[in-house]
Amino acid sequence: MAVLKQEGVDTIFGFPGGVVIDIFDELSRTDIQYILVRHEQGAIHAADGYARAKKRVGVCLVTSGPGATNTVSGIASAYMDSIPVVVLTGQVPTALIGNDAFQEVDIVGITRPCTKHNYLVKRTEDLARVLREAFHIARSGRPGPVLVDLPKDVTQGKARYKPLPQPDIPSYSPTYKPNTKQLQRAVTLIKGAKRPVVFSGGGVILSGGSNELTKFAKKLHAPVTASLMGLGSFPGTDPLWLGMLGMHGTYRANMAIGACDLLIGIGVRFDDRVTGRVETFAPNAKIIHVDIDPTSISKNIPVTVPIVGDCKTSLRELNRILVREKVKFTKRARKPWLDKIQNWKDTTPLKYEQKNIIKPQYVVEKLYELTNGKAIITTEVGQNQMWTAQYYHFDRPHCFITSGGLGCMGFGFPAAIGAQVACPDRLVVDVAGDGSIQMNIQELATAVQYKLPVKVVILNNRYLGMVRQWQELFYGKRYTATDMKHAPDFAKLAESYGALGLKATKPREVEAVLKQGLDSPGPAFMDFWVAREEGVYPMVPAGAAITEMLLA
Repeated sequence: MAVLKQEGVDTIFGFPGGVVIDIFDELSRTDIQYILVRHEQGAIHAADGYARAKKRVGVCLVTSGPGATNTVSGIASAYMDSIPVVVLTGQVPTALIGNDAFQEVDIVGITRPCTKHNYLVKRTEDLARVLREAFHIARSGRPGPVLVDLPKDVTQGKARYKPLPQPDIPSYSPTYKPNTKQLQRAVTLIKGAKRPVVFSGGGVILSGGSNELTKFAKKLHAPVTASLMGLGSFPGTDPLWLGMLGMHGTYRANMAIGACDLLIGIGVRFDDRVTGRVETFAPNAKIIHVDIDPTSISKNIPVTVPIVGDCKTSLRELNRILVREKVKFTKRARKPWLDKIQNWKDTTPLKYEQKNIIKPQYVVEKLYELTNGKAIITTEVGQNQMWTAQYYHFDRPHCFITSGGLGCMGFGFPAAIGAQVACPDRLVVDVAGDGSIQMNIQELATAVQYKLPVKVVILNNRYLGMVRQWQELFYGKRYTATDMKHAPDFAKLAESYGALGLKATKPREVEAVLKQGLDSPGPAFMDFWVAREEGVYPMVPAGAAITEMLLA
């Protein structure tokens, strides 16, 4: 507890058990807030959501065996999205490790591939040092989850405690400051570019570099696109904004990548959902890639100028060089390029038709309108996630929280709970599908118990929608194992937990239900019965170039 206080921890999410009962007993003597979830997966997702919204390390505490293994999906999600979380797991006494004791599992071995680092503490004397190292590793460099496995005899043991300094780990030294020569090479390419595109990712948000990114793009007068994790790093209502890139990106963003002569990727991984067929990705462009993780550079896409360093620091240095060398591009200088992009936007915009049946895009647009774009939005995974990315315009960082890399269904609701705990004065809304919301719907009890006014907007098409869309397009409409028409009445289910439950089945009811739910003082479920076979478009089929889109 002393180390957690030293690290500034004010909240822990988790679920108790026998081998961690001593930790819980000590926790009761502190002013650290403990949030009792209803499932350990809810704990890790809540810690993740808290970390993203609060911009500090999230913490969860669970027991051994199934308690630990229930966190694995959430740990993997945090790992792929580079989210700083410390996971404290109970373990059987050291003398029983390896003996198949009750609720024993090798959680260190299980999570080794999906943690930034993990520890099995074998001596009470090492506990303080290990915990301090865990927090340092989780938050520094490219952030990520760190697991600390705590045998019962270690947490019951005695050792003299004294506050420790910031850890110094000789074998761990992330590169924050970029190489000056590489920055200069990048500026040389920027000077000669006629059709540049800035591609922003989650690394910009995690580094706190959104303001620097905006200044950078304005100096170049270059259009900006983003990965799913990068939404909010550049204002979504700015004229230079292209929209999201990739499989369900906007037509103009994907076409701009195909036609650009310089692509500046900052804090991105160039994963397959962004690139499509790699041989055809940005075929006419030189590529600058900035990332704090050297293993991410040229892993998927060969780059012309690699820059290893913190995104905020690198952007600040690039901006300084551009000012020093008086590099600035006007709207007039970019006119041919921007006109081409505007033509793509005008001829092939995001679009849908709202007639007699509620369209999910309409619900998201109304949500944006009624919240003035100022809510913290979490999502589940699937069509609901993509419609939110397309139709809710994120103007600031840390307002969009989603499981990007792993795509973990059941993420959004507990993540919203974590974000609400982190930001009690903010409106927090989870946009969900009827499939994903049922994965961790038990956390409604957590929201009610702790009086957390989380709002849930369910785009209910009674299908596992994204898989159904693929079955429609590529499997002859054979909707095998995706029909979920026998779903619960979500409004009544919410009421049974003690929350507000609302339902809309007609377009004219959408705005009223949203207003009532958003204005309510406690947690609310808003169930919107949307068009069952509505698809997410544009869509890039598997194996195609990102310029080869299926359109609505």
